[in-house]
Amino acid sequence: MKFQAYMQHHQNQYTALSAILIAAAYLSQFGLHYQQGYTAAMIAASILAAIPIMRRAYQALRVGVISIELLVSIAVIGAFLIGEYNESAIVTFLFLFGSYLEQRTLAKTRDAIKTLTELTPATAELLHSDGTTETVDLDDVEKGDHVLVKTGATVPVDGTIINGAGYLNEAVITGESVPVTKQTGDTVFTGSQVHNGTLTIEAAKVGDDTTFGKIIELVEDAQDAKSKTESFIDRFAQYYTPAVLIIALIVYLTTQNFSTAITVLVLGCPGALVIGAPVANVAGIGNGAKRGILLKGGAVMDDFSKIDTFMFDKTGTLTMGNTAVTQVKTYTSNSNMALSLLAGAEKLSDHPLGKAVIAYVADKGLAYQNLTVTDNNTIKGQGLVADISGHHVLVGNQALLTANHIALTPAQKFDLAEIQNDGNSVIIETVDDQLALIVGVADVVRPEVKTALQALHGHGAKHLVMLTGDNQATANSVAAQIGIDEVRAELLPEQKVAVIKAAQAAGRRVAFVGDGINDSPAIATADIGIAMGSGTDVAIETSDVVLMQSSFQALVHAFALAKKTVRVTKENIALAIGVVIFLLVGLILGVIYMASGMFVHETSILIVILNAMRLIRFGKLPMTQPKQSATPVENHP
Repeated sequence: MKFQAYMQHHQNQYTALSAILIAAAYLSQFGLHYQQGYTAAMIAASILAAIPIMRRAYQALRVGVISIELLVSIAVIGAFLIGEYNESAIVTFLFLFGSYLEQRTLAKTRDAIKTLTELTPATAELLHSDGTTETVDLDDVEKGDHVLVKTGATVPVDGTIINGAGYLNEAVITGESVPVTKQTGDTVFTGSQVHNGTLTIEAAKVGDDTTFGKIIELVEDAQDAKSKTESFIDRFAQYYTPAVLIIALIVYLTTQNFSTAITVLVLGCPGALVIGAPVANVAGIGNGAKRGILLKGGAVMDDFSKIDTFMFDKTGTLTMGNTAVTQVKTYTSNSNMALSLLAGAEKLSDHPLGKAVIAYVADKGLAYQNLTVTDNNTIKGQGLVADISGHHVLVGNQALLTANHIALTPAQKFDLAEIQNDGNSVIIETVDDQLALIVGVADVVRPEVKTALQALHGHGAKHLVMLTGDNQATANSVAAQIGIDEVRAELLPEQKVAVIKAAQAAGRRVAFVGDGINDSPAIATADIGIAMGSGTDVAIETSDVVLMQSSFQALVHAFALAKKTVRVTKENIALAIGVVIFLLVGLILGVIYMASGMFVHETSILIVILNAMRLIRFGKLPMTQPKQSATPVENHP
């Protein structure tokens, strides 16, 4: 065992020494004209390089596998028997050099994982109840402990800020490089960098249970998971290698030419075929990981590339998931006073629409906090009646106006209907029994969605569908803004699943995009489930693809990346098969020999590796998102 470990650890040194011996052999022959030195150096190079190859062939045979290394081993022994030491030396060196290139490339494509793991701090600053701090190993931190994180440090746990505020870079979680503001009550994630500020964090998750830990585990598992193509190639290689042995035997029995039979063994090695698919998948998955896109393995990559129908949840996916004021129609000469009174009334309520109004009024810099409320009454299903700073204010729906005998003019009714038809929820305000404002509040559509949906079409998506539990009018309004192909509204979660199953029964390959929480059944049912969310447990565990940045730009990149990865895999397979055919035909025609054939063979391995490495830099996904805000339309008399 120690010898095997030593051999494996020093294989690159064996490769380098073999190259030096081959160079010395040619120097001895052509420079010094010393034939014995040439032969001795080639024999030494052959033996040195053959040892690790034969060791791997033996290990494979012990478990019943006829490996590529066995072909090379037999070829080397045959070359020795016929005295072609230069052929055996070059064959073994090129084979080891190909393994070296493969290792280097796989290591490079796994840099995303290495970078992630290096971002996890080894220690944490534990804050005790008496105010003292202690530096402890991260493994010693437990759930509920208080951890102090200062400017320039890395957050070591998932948790909640209980004291302090600052700017954090959460790129390792979301792919978003722009720092975000965090304050007391906000959630923070392991791996986030504190740009400035000092935070006290109560640990909720530690170690492998953190979102960051799960991301690392998922990407590692994904890069090890085989695609359908890789699995097929593995099965193919089990039959291909014995077939080459039989062909070589037939060639020898037919031609009685031992050298030609040995050459068949060498040139028949499907090295590029074996490496072409896995290196492409690892590179593609690494590309996604660097951008906050988790693709769970080669099989997911294959299936995702075949998607022709995307189905989307509306709230939190196509839209921001946060209500905002979108339209304001004013029927008073003092709109600022009316808005202040509206906010003064809404602060008495915890309704989400009221919070949107308060945020809108606060953004305008209007004073409402000091307004005096002398009486207020909430009327279920209608709204709120209040006396505020000497004014009698009604805030609610049309039923509230009717109950208080306030009628709208035809023009005002038209405005009300227009706002509602645009998919808004409506707040009506009267001041001293006179209509003052009609305010439209809606969930804001993500600004990049329309362009992203067009890009999905451009990459091969044939049908885009919205599935929502919202009302039909609101759904139609959102669909009109973004260019969706089909709208299915007022659906319960189980009805969304039924729609997906019906599309699958019709022969469509369906991807469902949701927030990963209430849409979990639909995500699990679709051929590809895609969660747009900032690292919730359900999003990570349920879906096939996780977009940590919650960005449609990331969705488009992931779809294009899947298609590109599968395309590169097919290119590599075609090249590998083509090279084997070319070499065998060239051998039959007498224009290819062992050394030249092995050079072409190993060059093909290098080409498929370089082709796969293009995936590492594929795409130019912006690492920042456009500012997401609503610009209300205000109408004044």
